[in-house]
Amino acid sequence: MDPKKPCKRFVLYYHDILFGGDDVANATSATTANATRLGNTNFGMLVVFDDPMTKDQHLLSPPVARAQGFYFYDMKTTYNAWFAYTLVFNSSDHKGTLNIMGADMMMEKTRDLSIVGGTCDFFMARGIATFQTMNQEGTKYFRLKMDIKLYECY
Repeated sequence: MDPKKPCKRFVLYYHDILFGGDDVANATSATTANATRLGNTNFGMLVVFDDPMTKDQHLLSPPVARAQGFYFYDMKTTYNAWFAYTLVFNSSDHKGTLNIMGADMMMEKTRDLSIVGGTCDFFMARGIATFQTMNQEGTKYFRLKMDIKLYECY
């Protein structure tokens, strides 16, 4: 194991479209607990998602995986979210899952979340998913670039 050289590395794009009340066909996530009035950073808001993951930045490209899980805003003074989700792969490139969790310090240019396990092609995987916000339209839509680096591969 070499911390400077991952045993597997690839980039995916995460697309999240928050349900706004009238866009059932397009929405990929929904608020399940509303934000509190503690600050103006959506503190306490919980979102559950089933988001498409693509190989390029285009929302309408064929998904190679789904990101299924939740995030919640957990800081009163600045935008910060905590994620826990599974990437579910079912494509010709990969089969199986990767489990990702951790804090997303949204005001930083790049953020690292932990890859804490996986199945099938990613059996017992460990590594880092580096987030970079590529596009954001308020809370309605955002796209993240995810640079996935695995350091334990079996």
